[in-house]
Amino acid sequence: MTLDPQHYVDGILARDKRLLAKTITLVESSLAGHQEIARQVIDRILPYTGKAVRLGITGVPGAGKSTFIETLGTLLVSRGHQVAVLAVDPSSQRSGGSVLADKTRMEKLSANQNAFIRPSPSGGTLGGVARKTRETMLICEAAGFDVIIVETVGVGQSETTVASMVDFFLVLMIAGAGDELQGIKKGLLEVADGIAVNKADGDNIERAQLAQRQYAFAMHLLTPSSPTWTPPVMTCSSLESSPAGIEELWDAVLAHRRKLTDTGELEEKRKQQALDWMWFLIEEALKERFFEHAAIKNALPTISREVKAGTLAPTVAVSKLLFLLDNRTTV
Repeated sequence: MTLDPQHYVDGILARDKRLLAKTITLVESSLAGHQEIARQVIDRILPYTGKAVRLGITGVPGAGKSTFIETLGTLLVSRGHQVAVLAVDPSSQRSGGSVLADKTRMEKLSANQNAFIRPSPSGGTLGGVARKTRETMLICEAAGFDVIIVETVGVGQSETTVASMVDFFLVLMIAGAGDELQGIKKGLLEVADGIAVNKADGDNIERAQLAQRQYAFAMHLLTPSSPTWTPPVMTCSSLESSPAGIEELWDAVLAHRRKLTDTGELEEKRKQQALDWMWFLIEEALKERFFEHAAIKNALPTISREVKAGTLAPTVAVSKLLFLLDNRTTV
């Protein structure tokens, strides 16, 4: 593996998929040397980023996210778009490895020259978003992909994480699973730019339409994230033989982009996301520095046992450890 950052930059700008994948591997690596190269690469490609449509997609279990994305992606490449899909797989809490890494997904889309699919382990990050998803998005944009789709792990964690890095956040729902509103979290609806009831086909069409009305009513009770955009609630089917509502959904994404561009909201949103990214990286760096500190490594097992045994208050334990980080005291 070469250590010259410009080698990767040139490969990205030339849209070399092999080097594109290697650069993303560098970004995801936890090795200090790889991280330094990755930082230089990201800094150099920054002027070539920012033009793509960034679409985040989440959904309840069984909503058919992968099938929906393949159907949407196939439609987009047929219209001349270059589509990158960042499919974030669940990670084992014990090993940190991706439990879906070997699963074949989106076969038709992945075979298309104008598409790039990258599965990544979530690494335990809230919302199922890979720790380096933001950097990966920038790499794909610099490589000329004009639509970036981030598929997250299902509803249940802090999906606001993915909403904070995309332009349009789509929530996929399904009908026919009982009380449709029971599984919806208010926080999720508050950050949604659109809701789609998937699998609206065959005998399920009427149930999907009923669910659509229920979700629409729920959305009216909330204050939308944008003063100029009312999140639509739509139905769709991702069946390869007869997809329905997919084009209308994409039209809604484009309408949202035009409206927020005209009002200046999109530019302001991107600026705020960059600031959020900075603070996220600061938190990650501080956490890493904390656990790599030699004195903390030595003291942590003893302090943890004392807290667990009830002989040391958690507040006192935190104070002791933070003082160790500052090299101001010993335990």
